[in-house]
Amino acid sequence: MHMSAKWEHFDHGADIGVRGIADTETGAFEQAALALTAVIANPDLVRHTETVEVHCEAPDHELLFAEWLNAIIFEMATRNMLFSRFEIKLLKESLTAKLYGEAVNIQRHSPAVEVKGATYTSLKVCKDDNDKWVAQCVVDV
Repeated sequence: MHMSAKWEHFDHGADIGVRGIADTETGAFEQAALALTAVIANPDLVRHTETVEVHCEAPDHELLFAEWLNAIIFEMATRNMLFSRFEIKLLKESLTAKLYGEAVNIQRHSPAVEVKGATYTSLKVCKDDNDKWVAQCVVDV
């Protein structure tokens, strides 16, 4: 991971925005996934004991980004897991990824909220003024 890659949250009413910023589009998707985990728990406390593979398709990368986050949310909900490392292969209209994480441990992870889904609100995937890739949207909590 490049030192310039990062994730952050941004306020949006009762919901919360997740944003990934990196030198590459793939890196921005990965950082946004970390921001998603950080809505729920501290990603640094999530061990990489299990691997889950996901595949998403969409006609453009903004919609693909929303599908990506929703795939992670689905896996977190159905498997009762958290993820803190992501390996993505991004193509024109699809994405395949490995999610690394573990089952939720209430005592260690102290989950704050449940994320219900990624929305199209403030959805964008583009380069910013500093030539960094930004991938963001608001998630429903």
